[in-house]
Parts: sequence; C-alpha cells; structure tokens
Amino acid sequence: MKKILIIEDDLSIAELQKDYLELNNFEVTICTDGVEGLNTLKEDNFDLLILDIMIPKIDGLSILRSIQDSKEIPVLLVSAKKDEIDKIKGLSLGADDYITKPFSPGELVARVKSHIQNYERIRSRFSSKVKNDVITIRGLEIIKSSRQAFINGNEVSLAQKEFDLLLCLSENPNRVFNREELFERIWGLDALGDTATVTVHIRRIREKIESSPSNPQYIETVWGAGYKLRV
Repeated sequence: MKKILIIEDDLSIAELQKDYLELNNFEVTICTDGVEGLNTLKEDNFDLLILDIMIPKIDGLSILRSIQDSKEIPVLLVSAKKDEIDKIKGLSLGADDYITKPFSPGELVARVKSHIQNYERIRSRFSSKVKNDVITIRGLEIIKSSRQAFINGNEVSLAQKEFDLLLCLSENPNRVFNREELFERIWGLDALGDTATVTVHIRRIREKIESSPSNPQYIETVWGAGYKLRV
C-alpha cells in the first residue's frame, strides 16, 4: 500500500482528500502545520507528499527547501492562490505538480497515481542502468561508465587497453578467447603489433588484480586455447 503524507491546515479539506485516497487503497497521514509535517517527513518514508503552501509555523515553500537534497519523493503543491509566481517558485524548488483550490478529489487522486507511477518508472530505469553499469565478480568490481576497477574495495590503476581487455573478459565470464580474438576486439583489425601484446597486457592485469599472479584466481590461461575470466 502506497503511503501519502498530506500537510494541510484546513482539516476538512485534508479529511476529504484522505477519504478519496483511502478509497483508492492509499495509506494516508495528515499533518496540520509545517513543523509537524517536516518532522513526520524526517521520521518516516512516504511515496508522495501533498503540500499546501500557506500553512502555519513553516510554509510549504520552506518545507520544499528543507527536503530538496534529502528526500526523493514526488510533491504535489496545493494552494488557494492563483498567482503564477507561487507555481514558479514551487516547481523551481523541486515540486512535481501544482493544483489550485478548489479542485475535484477525483483529479487529485488521478494526479497522485500518475506521479507515483512516473517516479517508480524512473527509479526502475535508474536501478537497471546502475545494475548494468557495474560488473561484480567475487572481489572484483568494474564500473563501466567511469572506467574504474576495484579489487576487494581498493581501486586499481589500469591503462586504457588493460581496462578494455579486462572489461571484455568480464562481460563474457567463463568464455575462452584466443589471443587473436582478443587482439581484434581490443586493438582492431588495422592495429600495428601482434598477438603477443595480449599476453603482455594479461600479465600486467594479473599483477594488479591477482593476489598471486602466478596462481591467478580471475584470469585463467586455458592451455592451447586462450584466456577466460572465471566466475
């Protein structure tokens, strides 16, 4: 059940919003002033905030400023004022939407559902992107976007081709590559040099990521065939 926090000093309006939201299977908490609302936000996690601008003790825009960097939550601003400046201020402070009183409860519920769904989609895409960006194999961690490699939490310094070679092997775990394949993938068909370059780079990588380079636990030599990264 999704949790909604309403910060609204007009209790009759807040109770009406709560009734409609609960009919749509939301769990709703009401706070009637800014101090209570801000404390409740800090103490619990909510899926959406419905925030009136003109509330006592701490106004809605000040609450937005306070949670700007600490809370990732969709915010629906509510106000009886129709001035565009309030809408601009609220949106610039991170609010996702703005609704002016009076409004229909049905419209409120529709907007709440829409913003929660949008946030979930964004989080899902971001989570998937992060997951796809990081390769973890036992104590080895590779971050593709920043071109970083860590072994047991400690960053190792890899030259460009060393990183490319390690990434190629880690993206294809347990697959055996011969030296010709690796040379073609990393250096390209038109590169100058020979496949012995691959052997040299494998040795350098092992020196950086293996606790015992002569007895490697990650990049293994498959005699007569090539190399693989063992998982």
